[in-house]
Amino acid sequence: MATVTRLLPWRRQSGSPSDELTPVIASFRRRHPKSSTAAMTKAFEVARLAHSQQTRKSGEGYINHPIAVAKIVADIGLDETTVAAALLHDAVEDTEITVADVEREFGSEVAAIVDGVTKLERIQFDSKEAQQAATMRKMLVAMAKDLRVLIIKLADRLHNMRTIAAMPVDKQQRIASETLDIYAPLAHRLGMQGLKQQLEDLAFASMYPKRYSELDHLVSTRSPERDVYLAKAMAEVRAQLADLNIDADVTGRGKHLWSIYEKMIQKGKEFDEIFDIVAIRVVVDSVKDCYAALGCIHGKWKPIVGRFKDYVAMPKFNLYQSLHTTVIGPGGKPLEIQIRTREMHQRAEWGVAAHWAYKDGNETPDIDWLNRIIDWQSDVVDPAQFMENLKTDLDQDEIFVFTPKGRVVALPLGSCPVDFAYSVHTEIGNACIGARVNGRLVPLTHQLKSGDTCEIFTSKVETASPSREWLEFIASPKARNKIKQWFSRERREDLIEAGREELTRELRKERLPVNRVLEGPQIE
Repeated sequence: MATVTRLLPWRRQSGSPSDELTPVIASFRRRHPKSSTAAMTKAFEVARLAHSQQTRKSGEGYINHPIAVAKIVADIGLDETTVAAALLHDAVEDTEITVADVEREFGSEVAAIVDGVTKLERIQFDSKEAQQAATMRKMLVAMAKDLRVLIIKLADRLHNMRTIAAMPVDKQQRIASETLDIYAPLAHRLGMQGLKQQLEDLAFASMYPKRYSELDHLVSTRSPERDVYLAKAMAEVRAQLADLNIDADVTGRGKHLWSIYEKMIQKGKEFDEIFDIVAIRVVVDSVKDCYAALGCIHGKWKPIVGRFKDYVAMPKFNLYQSLHTTVIGPGGKPLEIQIRTREMHQRAEWGVAAHWAYKDGNETPDIDWLNRIIDWQSDVVDPAQFMENLKTDLDQDEIFVFTPKGRVVALPLGSCPVDFAYSVHTEIGNACIGARVNGRLVPLTHQLKSGDTCEIFTSKVETASPSREWLEFIASPKARNKIKQWFSRERREDLIEAGREELTRELRKERLPVNRVLEGPQIE
């Protein structure tokens, strides 16, 4: 069997890294100018030799794939350990190199990440649905241990989407659909907006090529007009902020194609009826400057009622913070503006990856939504139900509700007191009979919102149970699973009791000892 040692002629060589690795190192050094690159250089040499006899569907050398994945990881700003693991992420799966080899040469941390990515690829089931569900379960467990496993997997999926044209059309459709349903929402949950948007647009182009081309043409045609409008609006914002001595970076951006397409579908509108396809971003030095800039902008342009959101005071589930407002801008056109600090901007761009890009330490950040999914996923056996729950959970925004003692509970948007009760404890959910929100009695169908304080009333009767009607208005997968489990268990107990009664009748007919048979171990 080949070992890493046999694959390392670099030990007898000297000189600069290969030209193929230069873009990866250059990207890495932009974020980590003082860090060593020895491990990633070594990882590249191992990967290059390990994959030397392999090619991709496109016919190009396989090594181009791990290099591209490592470049994406470096662009995100992750540490050398993660970049090295990205270079090796297919080596254990596709070559004779083992995890033990990787650990011996690169240490336990790189080996653990490579092993985590490899395990996601080694799952074979009879049905595609079962295989997809099993892969996602594995991914959730791997994420809980080290989110860098998922970040490499997302980078791997992004490069595969960029090169998807080499795949058969039916496989393109399946991969693109999975990307939209699972991988893009996961990137969103991690706060990695740039990566999410790329995944969505690439999947859009694969699934609906004609619609993509038409929309791309419309956006490109309007681009000159849009650029003039943005330039005028940005100049006015800069001038206003300068008068207040607020140091700010003011930039404009267009919405990505998939988000425009979603708006058209959801609102039933044509392209020319969608106004918020451009936005201005204002990046300042402090939270105080955020609110000062907001006041300045609202003083100049009239804000649209209901379009202001304060994610600075109440961050999103993925740690995202910004002030969002939509105003009547130049020419009477709606204009979306986002205001954030520089630190918030880094988090908004890179999400949890900023934890490794800008902080010391290797601990995985604690993320409530991930803990919640881990909590319910083990209860769902059916692959189709698991995938449906996962898509629902990933696709939903979150609200934050307080217990009477001040503990914050994260719930999917649209949740009611029943969802809240089950999130606190299954027994509280099963015995729930009423609720009080912000000191006022409300029906169990009442939709909660961020900032609410919810108190649950429970039945004192030992046999208290959930209602099937709750399944019609609850929003959280956990509550749905627990309610279904309760009724499934109740049905099982009813069937067992019916079976006992039937057996008793038959035993009495045959004049056999009923108690001895029913109390025997075989009946348990």
